[in-house]
Amino acid sequence: MRRPFVAGNWKMNKTVEEATLLVASMLPGLEAVKTVDRVLCPPFTSLMRLAGMLASTEIGLGAQNLYWEESGAFTGEISPLMVKEFCKFVIIGHSERRRYFGETDETVHLKVKAAIANGLIPIVCVGETLEENESGKTEKVVERQVKKGLGGITKEEAAQIVVAYEPVWAIGTGRAASAQQANDIIGGVVRYNLSVAFGRDIAERIRILYGGSVTASNAREFFKQTDIDGGLIGGASLKAEEFSQIVEAAA
Repeated sequence: MRRPFVAGNWKMNKTVEEATLLVASMLPGLEAVKTVDRVLCPPFTSLMRLAGMLASTEIGLGAQNLYWEESGAFTGEISPLMVKEFCKFVIIGHSERRRYFGETDETVHLKVKAAIANGLIPIVCVGETLEENESGKTEKVVERQVKKGLGGITKEEAAQIVVAYEPVWAIGTGRAASAQQANDIIGGVVRYNLSVAFGRDIAERIRILYGGSVTASNAREFFKQTDIDGGLIGGASLKAEEFSQIVEAAA
């Protein structure tokens, strides 16, 4: 039985003070749900403050990105050494990073390797665009992203990662995939290709999340699907009560 996992991706939202207030309002609801792994992924600027707030809890902290080199002349980047000072998790390959900042399957692969080498658990994002979906390329695109992003890691390393299927056309649009559609891709494409790469036993241990316009009202429908192990939540993770309800749905 895979333990449910819900992560909140705050994206480029909340100052440090705003983040502090949001977490303070979330903590009672999140701490009450012990059977779900709960992770918050705020902007880099809030990591130090929130690490202190969460230190005495079982709620995890994640970064939204990292660079694959540990140090050097890479102005504006954050290394895995810097991330692991405060975090256990890191989001890698989110569609917004691919779309706006030129990330590719190859750079995702480098970041995954760097995260694992530094003891971080990557939350690796895959998903197709609306154009790819409408032209029937969903399976081909997701298969490529899984194979190239996770190529070259060992079975032991693969067992520790988290994968998030996020159809790009559903992110921030209010247009979620149906629960059955999401489960079909997660089980039939993502988990299948993980099984091909690492074996069925390992694939069955890897938690695969759904992300894309998940709300308190539709979360339960997604989470009751056989292959969906939780969610990578965007906008709803900025609302304390709604995020807590989503975590409760995962439980």
